Amino acid sequence: MSANELPVTDGAAAQPLRKSIHGDGPGGADHAGEGVWGRAWRTLRKNPVAIAGFVIVAAFVLVAIFAPLLAPYGPNELPGRAEVRPTMIPGPSSDYLLGLDRYGGDVLSKLIWGARASLLVGVLSTLFGLAGGMALGLLAGWFGKWVDFGAMRLVDLMLSVPSLLLAVSIAAIAGQSSMSVIVAIGVVQIPIFARLLRGSMLAQRGQDYVLAASALGLSRRSVTMSHVLPNSVGPVIVQATLTLATAVIEAAALSFLGLGGGEPSTAEWGRMLTAAQQELAVAPRLAILPGICIAVTALGFTLVGESLREALDPRNRTRR
Repeated sequence: MSANELPVTDGAAAQPLRKSIHGDGPGGADHAGEGVWGRAWRTLRKNPVAIAGFVIVAAFVLVAIFAPLLAPYGPNELPGRAEVRPTMIPGPSSDYLLGLDRYGGDVLSKLIWGARASLLVGVLSTLFGLAGGMALGLLAGWFGKWVDFGAMRLVDLMLSVPSLLLAVSIAAIAGQSSMSVIVAIGVVQIPIFARLLRGSMLAQRGQDYVLAASALGLSRRSVTMSHVLPNSVGPVIVQATLTLATAVIEAAALSFLGLGGGEPSTAEWGRMLTAAQQELAVAPRLAILPGICIAVTALGFTLVGESLREALDPRNRTRR
């Protein structure tokens, strides 16, 4: 091949790579320069299920962020302590819209502050699991061979233990605190993200744009980090959205078991459920209200995640 032919050959070989980078290949645009994320967003805006999920999640996040402004009382305040009797817990009133709990705390304030606690634990634990899972999955998908074998056997070992049992074990060993709950839930999520990213990277390695990049002489590191990895993170991001719902439920479960630390009167949804066990016959609302908050929040993240997964599914492109 002569020197004059190099630019032509190079351009032809690079065409699949350019398509991938600018959005015409895997993970890119299907038409008119529109990227896959742009198309997904356009689809989500027309999906009533996705809109409902976004509304729930947005309300949850706003309540958590502006808890100091929305809550009538602080997270540790017990304004109605003098009004609580051994056989009677005051219900809703003009002073306490959702009534009091056994300790004299304002239920509405505790629900609002509980949203902040759940958001903090859910987001941090998911980020922890996402970082660890992507690191493990990247190593497996990049090096392959014995590194891939060892990483996947570790993942299989972690997945062989029920997630909640593993989280309880880790939290019990780490101690009763919010940080131990975050670490426990994050560790449980690592194998999920690792296996998903590794499988996505293996699928991308056989694509034409990867072969074109290799033919152009790009290093393995450059191909992996600049092209394979960016086109493989879509399913991982979707899974992270779905995992947020699981993280909120598991955080409440660990707090319900007493592994979240804090006092019995702590403003946290799982701890509120624990405290309400003895009051079901007297004031069932003390268990129903935090239970509804947990269920609705998890539902919101699930609706968003499922809608995003459907919007990014290549099999649905021809249907729109």
